[in-house]
Amino acid sequence: MRKHILFSILSMACIATAFSQSDKELVEQTVNRSTIEGHIYFLADDLLKGRETGTPENKIAASYLANTLRSYGVKPNPATGTYYQEVELQKTTPPSRVVMKMGDKEVKNKLVMDAFKFNYKGAGLYVGYGMEDDYKGKNVNGKIVLMRGGSAEAGDMRSAYRMRRQKEELAKSKGAVAVVELIQADASMWGFLEHNFNSDRLEVRSDNKEEMMAKKGSDFAYLWVQDEYGTQGVDLEGQPSQNVELQISGKAILPVSSNNVIGVVEGTDPELKNEYIIYSAHYDHVGIGQPDETGDEIYNGARDNAVGTTTVLSMAQHLAKHPTKRSALFILFTGEEKGLLGSQYYVEHPVLPLEQMVYCFNSDNGGYNDTSLATIIGLPRTTAQQHISDAVAAFGLTAIDDPAPEQGLFDRSDNVNFAAKGIPAPTFSMGFRSFDGEVTKYYHQPGDEADTMDYDYLEKFFRAYVLAGVKIGNDPQTPFWVSGDKYEQAGKELYGMKGVKN
Repeated sequence: MRKHILFSILSMACIATAFSQSDKELVEQTVNRSTIEGHIYFLADDLLKGRETGTPENKIAASYLANTLRSYGVKPNPATGTYYQEVELQKTTPPSRVVMKMGDKEVKNKLVMDAFKFNYKGAGLYVGYGMEDDYKGKNVNGKIVLMRGGSAEAGDMRSAYRMRRQKEELAKSKGAVAVVELIQADASMWGFLEHNFNSDRLEVRSDNKEEMMAKKGSDFAYLWVQDEYGTQGVDLEGQPSQNVELQISGKAILPVSSNNVIGVVEGTDPELKNEYIIYSAHYDHVGIGQPDETGDEIYNGARDNAVGTTTVLSMAQHLAKHPTKRSALFILFTGEEKGLLGSQYYVEHPVLPLEQMVYCFNSDNGGYNDTSLATIIGLPRTTAQQHISDAVAAFGLTAIDDPAPEQGLFDRSDNVNFAAKGIPAPTFSMGFRSFDGEVTKYYHQPGDEADTMDYDYLEKFFRAYVLAGVKIGNDPQTPFWVSGDKYEQAGKELYGMKGVKN
């Protein structure tokens, strides 16, 4: 009898101790270095060949993630009963043969940005930067137009890419049959461009038959030509009229299937469980590319984005044991490196109503150069800022906002597709004070290997993300955009003012 009473007292003491544990202590018990390393080393292993979307290795990564969620006790995608969402993509295979001559010289370094089968021999005319004023007094009807990249104010490669459609439409309206744009890029940058644009391209498969027919019937060509030092542009200013030959073989469009990986943990509150926090990251990377000085050609993507993927897995493992009042939806995206394709597909084909998604806590990374920080892109843009800052501080780190706004990072990760729908969506990233140095050393480089990272720092980083999610998931007040944010109105329209308490 005494033994029974003693056992009961000890049991109640244990239960009381368990209930008295803080959220921070529970996170420390769940998130540990050995589990973190296991995930990252697997996802960044050479055997996965950089996890490029549409490859068998990308599918292996998806299977690993799905089965990890299963092992944690996370429920599957409610729309399919599996842990997958098929993402319907299409692959455009570039032309196998491209020949271009200006005068009697063959142009060697060129990229086909847009064209199907194309044959031309005739006049080419230089039109400066290809802006409206540059066409004044020039007849380009039926001709190829030659132009400098970007604009007089911004001639860099990024600006040239952003202005491409604008220049194309203007050239078409003037009657031109093709654009050849001169891009100032050194050998390293040109190699990066060739890897991204002279290889198979993926996009979300269109259901619009008219759009597909327009693409298949396009007879307009758009080329980039390397002009490393800008000398070709100078030469064309002195001799704007050129004889041009351009031959482009056909390219093919094929269907490709990939998968988002999805899981759910139901919340504990009878009311708040109808609201969901999305925890998201992309698991794909850029695959095999230009070898580095060591001959390594596998772009392993440990930082980008095995780290972000592991951040979400850590959250899933914790919430499967200790769910919050709000429900959790875990989404691991494919196709981010191909243009945010997995998240684009998801927001157009959600497995649960978007108006029930009150927050998207994304995690994406390029690298880090300050292990005292967690850098949150969009930190002050939502009402959950204090929860995130407090969680980060609990593990000895400091939360800062985007220190490199010129990079446009908020709009370069999967969070932006949710933000555009009105869902508050910052991105939780490893600590950096500038997007250079130790960041660019590894960003989209073969050296981004699992054994090059500080796992003592990562343990604190992952724990901070999980604790922040717990705080947001348990807060009685629904998170939202801060007043005046670019996406505030979209949020109000999505939620019908539900939960808007600015």
